[in-house]
Amino acid sequence: MLGGVPMATMAPVGMTPIAKTPASELRDDVGSVSRRDFLRLGGLGVLGLSVAEQRARAEANGKGLRRCIFILMTGGPSHIDTFDPKPGAPAEIRGPFKPIATATPGLQFAETLPLLAQRSEKFAVVRSLSHDATPIHETGQQLLQAGRLAYGNVLPPSLGSIVSRLLGSRNDLPAYAVLPKPLGDTGVAIWQGQRAGDLGAEFEPWNLGGADFGFTEETTVATERPMPAGDPLRMATAANWMSEPDQVRRSYGDSEFARSCLSARRLVEQGVRFVTVNMFDSLMGRVTWDCHANSNWAPATLSDYRDSLCPDFDRVLSTLLDDLEQRGLLKETLVVAAGEFGRTPRINLQGGRDHWPGVWSALLAGGGITGGQVLGASDAHGMYPSERPVSPAELAATILHSQGVDLSTRLALPQGTEIALAEAEPIKEFVG
Repeated sequence: MLGGVPMATMAPVGMTPIAKTPASELRDDVGSVSRRDFLRLGGLGVLGLSVAEQRARAEANGKGLRRCIFILMTGGPSHIDTFDPKPGAPAEIRGPFKPIATATPGLQFAETLPLLAQRSEKFAVVRSLSHDATPIHETGQQLLQAGRLAYGNVLPPSLGSIVSRLLGSRNDLPAYAVLPKPLGDTGVAIWQGQRAGDLGAEFEPWNLGGADFGFTEETTVATERPMPAGDPLRMATAANWMSEPDQVRRSYGDSEFARSCLSARRLVEQGVRFVTVNMFDSLMGRVTWDCHANSNWAPATLSDYRDSLCPDFDRVLSTLLDDLEQRGLLKETLVVAAGEFGRTPRINLQGGRDHWPGVWSALLAGGGITGGQVLGASDAHGMYPSERPVSPAELAATILHSQGVDLSTRLALPQGTEIALAEAEPIKEFVG
């Protein structure tokens, strides 16, 4: 349920394995433009370029086969208890976990993430994300996934929908997918930034759960609207994690998050451009990163971080990075893991932490990002950035830039509104 509106479901479809397609052999099914054609198009404004022409620009700058796996750490993990420990802070701030060394000199993680600590040279860490919007889940979700807040009557599209609109499908598969299913109830029934918004129904994310992604009664659209471009059966087959060998499945683990990340690897391997993995599709009344320690609606505690949340995240993301690297996919696949905000530095009276958009951390790997980097810092108590503040808009622009999207593009929405593709420049320390 999302905002009181039921999400339609599809009957299960038969799934059979499909052959792996090397990245070098992936083909485009919506037309192609040669490098020579691209040079001819070089002087044209990007607003009027077709999908094939936009894709030619991406291919000409060497990013035409880039993909992205965006892991939404739904609920907002505590930065202090994961990527940014504060061992010198008072006990009510530093929490119960000790810092541990990582493979990157001078970088420490909380002891909750030992496997990622061993692999820190594979990824970069941003420790200074921050925003000053209302501290609810949905504003952070909008900023992370669309790069901006909804305003007036404009629902800005997700980054995945933008990539789908500008670069199109590949290998007869939808360009954008959400696993295991779209976001549901995260607290407030407003725009969450994960769907196509005003860009149009054909750029909605594919998922196994059905076609209806309406989020309130006022904005629900017909369940019979067009599905994303591509072959649905082929897509379901491509996502079928059960087709993987037992050894691979065991390496990821047996959680829904594990299966979703394995499916995401399969999808990008077959040519899907952008896959969002919701670690949790809803928050209320279940153990998630939203660790208020409130038994009525957000029961997770820091003990749950130790016992289940961090071990699952640590194992699955480490395995995903290893798997992508071993298959030669990491270089062309940007992996981003971030929550919608951090948690309060001071532990609350129930033994949890509350919403805190003042500062938090994110992880980026592959897709042209050099590993072993640490960008920015939070202050001694993890309250605010002390070095190089990074906005979610910068992170969003970095993701689009990595995919080869021309950030000077302006999107013309069907109702006549025109919006800038990005509201900030990419993170210069990562893209040069």
